[in-house]
This record gives sequence, structure tokens and C-alpha cells, in this order.
Amino acid sequence: MIKKAYFEITNVCNLSCSFCHGTKRPPRFVSPHEFRTVAEKLKGKVTYLFFHLMGEPLLHPLLGEFLAISKEYGFKVILTTNGTLLRDRKDEILSSPALHKISISLHSFEANDVNFTLDEYVCSVLEFCREAAAADKIAVMRLWNKGGKESLNEDILTKLREYFPGEWKESYSSLKLAERIYLEWGQKFDWPDMSAEEMGCNFTCYGMRDQIGILSDGTVVPCCLDSEGDIALGNIFTDDLDDIVSSPRAVAIKEGFENRNVTEPLCRRCGFAAIKKF
Repeated sequence: MIKKAYFEITNVCNLSCSFCHGTKRPPRFVSPHEFRTVAEKLKGKVTYLFFHLMGEPLLHPLLGEFLAISKEYGFKVILTTNGTLLRDRKDEILSSPALHKISISLHSFEANDVNFTLDEYVCSVLEFCREAAAADKIAVMRLWNKGGKESLNEDILTKLREYFPGEWKESYSSLKLAERIYLEWGQKFDWPDMSAEEMGCNFTCYGMRDQIGILSDGTVVPCCLDSEGDIALGNIFTDDLDDIVSSPRAVAIKEGFENRNVTEPLCRRCGFAAIKKF
């Protein structure tokens, strides 16, 4: 049963991170009509709505309106952001009853030329996390760069310990720094790419079993890592979700993952699956 939909409200980003695959698709921002169309089709079928696939969701000028529509349709929203725009959008984010969790990629900083210091960036993120927790939101900071650019991690951890000096408790795949505030570690991975070498077919994935992705033009894909829409299963702006997920190709993908016999060439080139060893 699909519980999560990764909805790319924009594929535009204000950074250019070395660990991100990026996209060659034309820049696009979802319109209010398109967002409501998707919300209507996902209502009662999806619990968690992620404003993410490619792009930086905090760049969308209608973010507050989309959060309000999400509340109207009963979704729990999860934002994934590089954290550089949190101060600008803080009030509309934290005042939203729909926001369930926000994930902040701290490893974004070292991959870019920016007009603020590491200390300024980290402090602004940590202050936001405190306010988010006080507003009963879950705040997750990510350092998904093991095996990549880790040179600034110790500086970041030093600042984290200053803000959260208590005992850090292990919680599943993360550390709980304080109530509703977490730090996630992760290994740098290679995005699925048709030019990459195949890694075999004996693994599984959450795609089509637990999640789908929706690109900013409405294209439905199996998961949150299909950055170019290589596995296009339909278009939710024009097609019914049930028809999309019950199509022969979508069913074959789902059954392939259930039986550890991956059918799609792109999925066989997924570095994330190789690291996770599903």
C-alpha cells in the first residue's frame, strides 16, 4: 500500500551540490490548480506528502498556500530542504498544522559558494530546529556524506554539542539530540543513472510498494530518485492514480521488488539501493 508521495513542487534549486544528481528538465513551479488536482487525487490514499524530489521547496512562492491545501486534505507534510532559506520562510512553515517533519541537509553547505559562513548557516538551522520542536514539529538534520566531503563535519558536530549538550540517544537510524530533534548519518551514494553500470537484480526497494514520486510536470515515477522521469508511469494531472499504479508496468515494478527480481534498467543502476542493501 502506498503511504508516501514525493511531490516535487518545483525542480528549481538555489544551490548546486556535488552530491545531487540534478535534472536537465526545464525549470518549473507547480501552480495552485495543479497542486489541488494532485491533492484531490491523493486524498484518502496517501498519508505522508513530501514536498521534494528535485529542487528546493522553500523557493516556491506559494509554499504557504500549498501547506494550507495539504491541511485541508488531511496530509502530513514533510519538507526536505538545504536549510538556506529557513529564516525567510520560518513563520509560514512553523505556523502550518499540516507540517509533520522537516529534514535539513547540513551537508549542503560545503558543496557551494555561499555568502554566509558555516557558523552562520549552522546556527540559523539549529535555532530553527529549536523553534520547530517548540511548535511540535519533528526536525531532522542530515549529514549524508560519509565517503564524500566530510571535512566540515567535526565543526558542525561541535556546534551541535553546544546547542544540545545533553545525552544523545540512538534512535533507529539517527541520534536523538533533544525532544523532536534528530541527527541522521548517511553514506554518500550514486543516484540511479542509465549511464551507470548495472548492479544486478536481486534486491528490493520501497518504490511502488510504499511510495511514488510526482515530478513538477505531473509525471508519476516509482520513487524519489528518478530525477529525470525515466520510468514515467503516467501523469497525475490528467490520469487517475488507481489507473497509474495498476498499469502493467507499475505492477511489474512492484512485483519485481516484492520478489527481489528488479525489472527496470534504471533501478538496476541505483547506488542508493547498493548502499542500503535492501
